[in-house]
Amino acid sequence: MAGKIATRAAYGEALVELAEKYPKLVVLDADLANATMTKGFAAAYPDRFFDCGIAECNMTGIAAGMSTCGLKPFTDTFAIFASGRAYEQVRNSIAYPHLNVTVVGSHGGVSVGEDGATHQCTEDFALMREIPGMLVCCPCDGNEMKLAVEALLNYEGPAYLRLARPATEIITDEIEGYKFELGKAATLADGKDVAIIATGIMVPIAMQAREILAADGISARVIDMHTIKPLDNETVLKAAKDCGAIVTSEEHSVIGGLGGAVCELLSEQNPVPVVRHGVNDDFGRSGTANAVMEYYGLTAEVLADKARKAISLKK
Repeated sequence: MAGKIATRAAYGEALVELAEKYPKLVVLDADLANATMTKGFAAAYPDRFFDCGIAECNMTGIAAGMSTCGLKPFTDTFAIFASGRAYEQVRNSIAYPHLNVTVVGSHGGVSVGEDGATHQCTEDFALMREIPGMLVCCPCDGNEMKLAVEALLNYEGPAYLRLARPATEIITDEIEGYKFELGKAATLADGKDVAIIATGIMVPIAMQAREILAADGISARVIDMHTIKPLDNETVLKAAKDCGAIVTSEEHSVIGGLGGAVCELLSEQNPVPVVRHGVNDDFGRSGTANAVMEYYGLTAEVLADKARKAISLKK
């Protein structure tokens, strides 16, 4: 599965590929099947696809009801609506009774691009991870996305899955020993001077930053933290012990997401310098995906600078 593909496209492919194996899978969408890429499932399995219209809160309640009948619903809309507009229904109708529903938020982060600030959700990790019992997952590439979808089909309980809009490089299928497991991070490259813990489309960027640092003689470990909740505490603590400095990288606010989760853990169990790389308490803005990512410093070069800063803070 070499090349580039958007994680939303890989998600759409996975639904179709896995539908026969998992007959309890049903897919609900809020009038965005062309964008969330559920259109393929709708065409192949029309009796298991439900377009709920621009009514995300109702869609969430319908999915909750379906799950009580033994089905495995995946609800689909933009991340800003899945985590924001329907927050109360996700919290009270799905998470509180601990129902078996996967809430899918597509077009997460600022790489949504031209859709602008109202659609660039940089708060969804924070909103979803604070809900008791909610698993939060953000795969880094198309290969990992397909593995995550099947893992979630076998997972019992409420979960949030974030998809990205732009096509990104597939890297995990070339990593020797790579294995996907919910709640268990994947170390994609070893290093001893600093650990970069990244999630989603920032993981390929972290691998690029590692090469930039290597040219300066800096050895960086790259950890793919696809599951933000539950956080893989063991891998984070080992990285802190081995490297003595951490950088977190996410296409999300630096408040309340991956960076917050890592800082919460380390401040209690093994304080080391942590530098958070993400969106700094700001709304998004309109522009091409590349231009917006660059504007917010979500690039390999800026990430490498953050790593140098973390190293400089070592005692």
